[in-house]
Amino acid sequence: MGDVLLPLLRGSRIVLAGGAHDALSARLVEEAGFGAIWASGFGISAVQAVPDANILTLTETLEAVRRIVDAVAIPVIADCDNGYGNAINVIRTVGEFERAGAAGLCIEDNEFPKRCSFYGSVRRELVPVEEHAGKIAAATAARRSAGFAVIARTEALIAGLGLEEALCRARAYAEAGADAVLVHSKARDFAELAGFAASWDSAVPLVAVPTTYPTVSTAELEAAGFRMAIFANHALRAAIVAMRDALRSIRSTGRASSVEDRVASLEEVYALVGVPELQANEQRFLFTGSSAPRAVIIAAGFEPQLMPLIRERPKAMLEVKGRTILERQVTALGRCGIRDVVVVRGYRKEQVTAPGVRFVDNDRFAETGELFSLFCAEQALDGPFVFLYGDIIFEPVIVEKLLRARADVAVVVDRAFYDAYRAGLSPGVGPLDLVVTETPPNGRRFVPPEGGSRVLRIGPEVAPEEAHGEFIGMAAFSAEGAARLRALWEELSTGRTEGLDRASVTQVLQALIDRGQAVVAVDIHKGWMEIDTFEDYRRAWAEVTR
Repeated sequence: MGDVLLPLLRGSRIVLAGGAHDALSARLVEEAGFGAIWASGFGISAVQAVPDANILTLTETLEAVRRIVDAVAIPVIADCDNGYGNAINVIRTVGEFERAGAAGLCIEDNEFPKRCSFYGSVRRELVPVEEHAGKIAAATAARRSAGFAVIARTEALIAGLGLEEALCRARAYAEAGADAVLVHSKARDFAELAGFAASWDSAVPLVAVPTTYPTVSTAELEAAGFRMAIFANHALRAAIVAMRDALRSIRSTGRASSVEDRVASLEEVYALVGVPELQANEQRFLFTGSSAPRAVIIAAGFEPQLMPLIRERPKAMLEVKGRTILERQVTALGRCGIRDVVVVRGYRKEQVTAPGVRFVDNDRFAETGELFSLFCAEQALDGPFVFLYGDIIFEPVIVEKLLRARADVAVVVDRAFYDAYRAGLSPGVGPLDLVVTETPPNGRRFVPPEGGSRVLRIGPEVAPEEAHGEFIGMAAFSAEGAARLRALWEELSTGRTEGLDRASVTQVLQALIDRGQAVVAVDIHKGWMEIDTFEDYRRAWAEVTR
């Protein structure tokens, strides 16, 4: 934003900057049409209920400025008091605020700890002019972008040192490289500042803060030669009056209706804080319908190859660095907006627990397969749902990508298998659920067709040399997709299809494909792991970071 701010300061018209103390007030400044935001040290301190006297640290002010920057699209100038120390401290100050996205900062020549310019009965001392000029030179040398504005502020008039001292200091700061000079005054009229501007003989633009001389117009400031006017704390002061009046009225009347005609509507607040954008992003990134789908986790089976690890508890309850696999799955789903979770239990079902989760039992787990377990939760399949195996650990971003798929049936396919197999790496032990897609990958830079690539074949019957990826055990069904899955189950059950009780999920997915149902691949490249063997479990402990 410095590339925007400096041309404004150097232009022929005055720039109006509104003071903000937090992200919401910054939004209001922007909404009102100001050209820039003054991230006020006075205001940022006040909303923490502390004086403007270097009580807040650099880090506390930096965080407030970062939130302001993130909330708006217009340039933000950070009020950095005296730079938080000497010239060496200023070097760090510039780096931190530039990285935070500020368009520039302002440093004043008050001693540390500073005092607000308008505090009465306060002894005010300024640092030597050479010291502050050194701070300005350090600030300009430290910035990474020449567009980052360094504004030097002198308190000479505030301290009662007179016009000549103010001019001497301002000239020194300009010669040290300041992009603009802020001359502060507590006079009750504009005459003092007008006299300063009339004597200013540098091309460096001047900045005014008309707090104590409020009758001056921006047209008068512009005519006098000022290129920025900062209305530093008016929003904060207006808010204090409005909040006090509203609270007193409610306390007096006992009714919120007593202030209804002078408070913002909830809709106004929603618009300011971005609720419409939130709703649009939820629709775009979290789910396709008006509410999040539920999730169905299949965790019923017994895996003899994991004995004795699972002698007392099923695989889903194995801990990896302090959290069970099931807990990790529920947490990841919750981060994507999915909080209605149904878990199908079987082996050691009494050990399967997780807060906020509903349970369905497959007491025939020893003689049935995945599909049977899935339909033990048939009542949960009456609308859109996400299906996943109970033995996978995954990054939430995979779920988010799956939920963005515009398909009635979508399956997550790890394309890393294709690259690894062709690099000569072992595909692992045991049968793998491999996938052949309509569009074969062509390396790490593979870009799938818009809408995803259709799955042609899926399951352990696919040979590794034919496979285009690996099904990770996660799929999503829209309401229509779920209806077609239930219809197929009814068809197969009515026909007493041989082996149905032991059928796998990939077998029913292939049956849907064979009947013309489009099953779309959601492509990923790693970001998950399956706990199927003791070696998998050991690898999970080594690779999971938290």
